[in-house]
Amino acid sequence: MTRTTNARIAGVTFLIYIAAGIASLVLSGRAHATDILSLITSFAALVLGVTLYAITREQDPDLAMLGLTCRVIEAVPGHGEIYFAVGSTLFSWLLLRGRMIPVALAWLGVIASVLLVMLLPLQIAGFFGGPSAWSSPVTWAVWLPLLVFELTLAVWLITKGVAIPAQRQSA
Repeated sequence: MTRTTNARIAGVTFLIYIAAGIASLVLSGRAHATDILSLITSFAALVLGVTLYAITREQDPDLAMLGLTCRVIEAVPGHGEIYFAVGSTLFSWLLLRGRMIPVALAWLGVIASVLLVMLLPLQIAGFFGGPSAWSSPVTWAVWLPLLVFELTLAVWLITKGVAIPAQRQSA
């Protein structure tokens, strides 16, 4: 597929992923609905991994592969949030380094993802209300910027695509 096709597929998939994730939170008491939504988010994570890998692999194939691997692991039920956060950090960093999307947008993704990488282990350890504590203001303060980043990135990828990555500098 072309870079433009991968970007557009990633953009649409981000929107599906976000909609299914929010719907899953809203319908948390209905097992059948959340099972289907979980399936949708799992497939979306896989599609995002592949498309974002295709977009960023020229910038750094090893980091792009690690990001893809995190997205694949994220798709498996369990503590997928940490793999989501690490994958998001890696792909945001590669998009920033390659100047493939606006710099401010890429920095928002890097910072929001890194904050999430730091928050999730603390929540697993029982701080800030424990894992998946959506009542905690800290949880919202960290997830909200990432939501803004992903929604903005989705629209950008659908409408503008990605720029050809900046040349890598050899060590």
